[in-house]
Amino acid sequence: MSEQKSWGDKLRFGFKRTSEALGGNLTGLITKEKLDDETLDEIEEALIASDLGPAVAARVRDRLASGRYDRHLSELDIREIVAEELEDILRPVAVPLEIDAFPRPQVMLVIGVNGSGKTTTIAKLGHLFLEDDYNVMLVAGDTFRAAAIGQLKVWAERLGVPIISGEEGGDAASLVFEGVKRGTDDGTDVLIVDTAGRLQNKSHLMDELSKIRRVLGRLNEEAPHNVILVLDATTGQNALSQIEVFKEVANVTGLVMTKLDGTARGGVLVAAAEKFGLPIHAIGVGETLEDLRPFDPRAVARAITGADEFDGE
Repeated sequence: MSEQKSWGDKLRFGFKRTSEALGGNLTGLITKEKLDDETLDEIEEALIASDLGPAVAARVRDRLASGRYDRHLSELDIREIVAEELEDILRPVAVPLEIDAFPRPQVMLVIGVNGSGKTTTIAKLGHLFLEDDYNVMLVAGDTFRAAAIGQLKVWAERLGVPIISGEEGGDAASLVFEGVKRGTDDGTDVLIVDTAGRLQNKSHLMDELSKIRRVLGRLNEEAPHNVILVLDATTGQNALSQIEVFKEVANVTGLVMTKLDGTARGGVLVAAAEKFGLPIHAIGVGETLEDLRPFDPRAVARAITGADEFDGE
């Protein structure tokens, strides 16, 4: 067991490419006795280049410009200041997924473009809830892709949870209806629903999600209780465009960001928080079921900036 990485280690490793990119962009800038406008501009540009976004970069620049620093700032000092600013941005959106619906089950629609890690994220969320002793059921509502149905069935078997599924091209709303009815009868706490990820046809996707909502409303007017958008961090700023569209199409209530271990663009997580203010429920930094965990704003801010490398363990 000693070989297993702690979550802190996984975060540090997961954001390694992001923090190295940020460090590379900052290296050589902090050489003057004081932070003049030219250096502040360069730091701001370095933060933008690290996918933190212009609004976040401007906030950090303002913080540095307004600070009364009576000594020369090192690169580590800058990383610490950036980490504090990022934590301030991230803390309000760090919202764990609570299972508090009554009557049960709590219905979670999980949405996202194909390839975002959506189906795997459903399995990982299911694993999190099972760890907390909740009864979980899955619904294979992405009926446009046989592969998605098959993949979710495999995950359900691995997790040891029931799954409602049908044939490719079937009616997703009917499956959701069956899931809620069966989940109610079986005492299910959480019903996690996969959905089609075909963003190129917005009107069709909107129609399908509206139909699912209507069907759910007949059984439980509070459902769906959560509409969770899964984002692939490797897409960088394109993830922000996806949030924009899915907010309009699906009334997104919260975010999960995946694949943060495979990119130097993890800063987009902060840009998303600053721009949209949507709850961030969890993040993924690896392939295994244990690699998705609730979102910790301080740990993430320090991992993104590399400031955690200097923390005492």
